[in-house]
Amino acid sequence: MASATSLESLTFDNVWSRFPQDFFSRVNPTPWRDTRLLDVSPAGAARLGLEVDDIDRERLTALMSGERLLDGMEPLAQKYTGHQFGTYNPALGDGRGLLLGEAMTPQGPIDLHLKGAGQTPYSRFGDGRAVLRSSIREYLAGEAMTGLKIPTTQALAVAINGEKVMRERVEPGATLLRLAESHVRFGHFEWLYQQQRVEDIERLMRHVIDRHRSDLAQEEAPLEALFQDVVTRTAELVARWQAYGFVHAVMNTDNMSILGLTLDYGPYAFMDRFESNLTPNHTDASGRYAFDQQPGVALWNLTVLGQSLTPLIEVARLREILDSYEPTLQAAYAILMRGRLGLETEQESDGELIDEWLDLLERSRADFHRSFRALSDRDVVGGLSLAEEIDSPALGPWLERYHQRLACEHRGETERLAAMRRVNPLYVLRTHLAQQVIEAAEEGDTRPLATFRELLSSPFNRRPGMDIWAEAPAASAPPVCLSCSS
Repeated sequence: MASATSLESLTFDNVWSRFPQDFFSRVNPTPWRDTRLLDVSPAGAARLGLEVDDIDRERLTALMSGERLLDGMEPLAQKYTGHQFGTYNPALGDGRGLLLGEAMTPQGPIDLHLKGAGQTPYSRFGDGRAVLRSSIREYLAGEAMTGLKIPTTQALAVAINGEKVMRERVEPGATLLRLAESHVRFGHFEWLYQQQRVEDIERLMRHVIDRHRSDLAQEEAPLEALFQDVVTRTAELVARWQAYGFVHAVMNTDNMSILGLTLDYGPYAFMDRFESNLTPNHTDASGRYAFDQQPGVALWNLTVLGQSLTPLIEVARLREILDSYEPTLQAAYAILMRGRLGLETEQESDGELIDEWLDLLERSRADFHRSFRALSDRDVVGGLSLAEEIDSPALGPWLERYHQRLACEHRGETERLAAMRRVNPLYVLRTHLAQQVIEAAEEGDTRPLATFRELLSSPFNRRPGMDIWAEAPAASAPPVCLSCSS
């Protein structure tokens, strides 16, 4: 397929619009007044096969305001259900976003999804709008996760609108143009299972295979192979979340991607000081979605998905596939953490060394990201100092065990430290930095947004004059506490 040269030259094959009519509702965006583009992502443009400089800003603004669609788009709101905080909710669906169209790109199909597009039949008395605060946070999250090589949705652009929206306070309205290979969720299958629509469950599974996992069509049991693929990808996704200190905070089944993407950014946080039970969502009083609960919650969600597939796959086989989740996650996590500690080989005691390191960080209330980076910066003039980051008498004994373990490695120190800096980010999407960007954008200054987006897209390479973007919050700063409207 030839690459598009502009937004107008994108071609669409809107498969979802050809599903049974109750899979979606056709809804046109509700236009906003006075829409102004804030930033466009080069990485997002590349997902569409475009160069960011070739995108017509005026045309993109018209699209994001809801005033003018691209030729071939067929906007719709998807219907699904899901378990929210463990309780099944049948009344879910796209309540403030629309799937505008499915673009065909050289990399494969990409959904263009406009968040903040207005009310739909699934808005549940909501206004269907988005606010600037949450839109910028999701925009930056896509950039940060892509920079860390964590599978994710991503946005092409974010825009502010002249209208105000009421949440906890009156805020500027905004729209976000989200990109994803697919927006199929666990909740799509739950909805069909609850309605006992076995043929449609199989139809949706085969759609995912044909459209996104065509290699699985050659398997002896393609539907089983798809469930195994979902289990594997979810395990590997959560392993990356855990290795990089990311807390999703709302791991409802309707927020789980069938392709193993990080989906639906709300009160998420990258931790600052390491807290194993960090819960940034103030509505999660029980800590159901705390950092250390994420691996177990993901398995719970996969089990719910598995139940939805029981009409097509034998229970014993589903259980066998689910049993592969934990060893897959543990293996992926171990590889990531060994890489972050500069360990190229595998030793039986590595798990204990990793646990001791995290325990040291938690007990000393050290910053998670800066501590890893300081461990990598030992040969860097002006780099972070481990002794300054971790103020604890336990640091010396741990370093002694760590150096004993390094004696089993074959790489020289220079090579090892350089490899560590390629996986230990200096620039992290911290909540207090995102808030600074949001406040500047509300005042009309988009320069911090562009700067932070650029740093997050390449988070491992130190940039001169950018130390402020690598700072942890002040020791006196209150804990991160966000709402679902975040």
